Amino acid sequence: MNIVCEMHVQYIYIDFDTLRHTATHCNTLQRTATHCNALQHTATHCNTLQHTATHCNTLQHTATHYNTLQRTATHCNTLQYTATHCNTLQYTATHCNALQHTATHCNTLQYTATHCNALQRTATHCNTLQHTATHCNTLQHTATHFDDNGITFRS
Repeated sequence: MNIVCEMHVQYIYIDFDTLRHTATHCNTLQRTATHCNALQHTATHCNTLQHTATHCNTLQHTATHYNTLQRTATHCNTLQYTATHCNTLQYTATHCNALQHTATHCNTLQYTATHCNALQRTATHCNTLQHTATHCNTLQHTATHFDDNGITFRS
């Protein structure tokens, strides 16, 4: 069907099929534009999600590294405590050995002192016997001297 419009001396023929086809094409382009906008919005959202995922992975890597460092620090503190305890035990063992050496030396001195005391008692007893022997010798000498002069001792 054709319509003739008269405008200032010109005639324009409009074909309804062409208009319908143009309208359909226009609607298709509009739907495509709407779909394209939706896809563009989805792509932007996807990029945001991808950026967020990358950031999340970085944070997860950092957290894992932090946990590793924390476990290492805990292990290091344990080793340091063990080393300190070991040094304390080593110092105690050295001190104990010194005390044991001192005790052995003390026992030796105590034995020597006991032996010395016994020798001193023996020497004192010997001196007493020597003094008695000297006194006895003096008495014997005196007795002999008096006996040589004709004096007799009677009991």
